Amino acid sequence: MRVGLARESAAGERRVALVPDGVERVARAGVDVLVERGAGGASMLGDEAYVAAGATLVDGFDAVAAGADVLVKVQKPSPKEVAALREGTVLVGFLQPLTDPDGVARLAAQGVTAFALEAIPRITRAQAMDALSSQSTVAGYKAVLLAAERLPKFFPMLMTAAGTVAPARVLVLGAGVAGLQAIATARRLGAVVSAFDTRPVVKEQVESLGATFLELGVQGEETAGGYAADLTDEQRRLQQEALTRAIGDNDVVVTTALVPGRPAPKLITADAVASMRAGSVIVDLAAEAGGNCELTERDAEVVRHGVTILGPTNLPSTMPLHASQLLSRNVSALLGHLIADGELSLDFADEITAGACVTRGRVAATS
Repeated sequence: MRVGLARESAAGERRVALVPDGVERVARAGVDVLVERGAGGASMLGDEAYVAAGATLVDGFDAVAAGADVLVKVQKPSPKEVAALREGTVLVGFLQPLTDPDGVARLAAQGVTAFALEAIPRITRAQAMDALSSQSTVAGYKAVLLAAERLPKFFPMLMTAAGTVAPARVLVLGAGVAGLQAIATARRLGAVVSAFDTRPVVKEQVESLGATFLELGVQGEETAGGYAADLTDEQRRLQQEALTRAIGDNDVVVTTALVPGRPAPKLITADAVASMRAGSVIVDLAAEAGGNCELTERDAEVVRHGVTILGPTNLPSTMPLHASQLLSRNVSALLGHLIADGELSLDFADEITAGACVTRGRVAATS
């Protein structure tokens, strides 16, 4: 059996689904690994490193698709790439099943069995495969660095002969994986950090990182997947009023409230932006789903009311080496779950296999 690693074709994508160490892990399962030449180039990983790890290099996507029983990518394949896939191919990647039904339909029509990394159940057994969490860690870290670079003041308190400089105040909205990493990074840079989340269960985690948990009088539940449950209209109104008051007291706001497949909740109104001091910065990590801020523009940096608003949609790709290393461990763990003794072993009665599968073609499987 052969696992194929394809070079990414999506604009701006610099990650790779398997690093050389991941190739070695997969090869230990008794399979051959085909790697498209240049697949790791944007992640600073040369072809020679893949060869040293035991991979065979091939030229072009079509060659990988023709020779691989299992194909791994970061981003979903383009329509042209889907057309090159053989019936029965198993595909692994971020496939956007909730937002790109047409893409999923193309894979189904091609007879591909597709596993979406973002659909892996958030259960204990699948922690090593949780690509959403690993990439959110990168995004939360980089978001704070972007804010620190744009903010026209220091993050830490400085005591100098010229006087004392007060530390920056940072507010993180949403205390999931990205939010917690943003808190930790802002604290390391010396900022005074506070955070808000509708789930009271995360309060202890926020405080363990040295941040203050904002008590806004609004509490929600946590879903089985670890996301915040929807609020009632009245809860949203109360939350908005309290947040608007809190936002104006901060120099930086990092927003991370995002549930896959749903529009991002609007946490920062235009009025709240206007209440912030000139020079303040908002980094909106929910820009891909419309943004947590009303004034966010997808993949753009805009200035409104003197406030800089960033709406990046693929921050992990801006740190491709470590993002790829983390993602590779997730992908190799999933492949280890799907492959046994050098052969595919797809047990659709298993919670992980069934949960991650978004299309099911004709492959050898245990049902």
